[in-house]
Amino acid sequence: MEERLEARGRIDVSQAAITSIVSEAVQTCYGVVGTVPRNFATGLADILSTDRKRGVEVVVREGKITVSLYVVVEYGTRISSVAESIKDVVKYQVEKALELPVAQVNVHVQALRVSDFS
Repeated sequence: MEERLEARGRIDVSQAAITSIVSEAVQTCYGVVGTVPRNFATGLADILSTDRKRGVEVVVREGKITVSLYVVVEYGTRISSVAESIKDVVKYQVEKALELPVAQVNVHVQALRVSDFS
């Protein structure tokens, strides 16, 4: 006797939902101050904004996800280590949540923030 599996429907995850997952993952990374718009010249108001999703771009093609991030990193951290950490954490969190492969995570360090230690 042959069992027949029938499709029960499909699940679509919006880019906004994926962007939210990515944004939360980035904020957990050591050395990350925040994300900024791709066009960093948009001004200081964007840096101070509480919108955590700016600076996160997600593209889904043929079932694979590509993420581009525009971040501000804390001065004094090793930028290459922070960027690698971001790539690893974002890839892991997105694949864990969605069970879809992440083809690329591109990290663009837009600025450094110098903290006042006085």
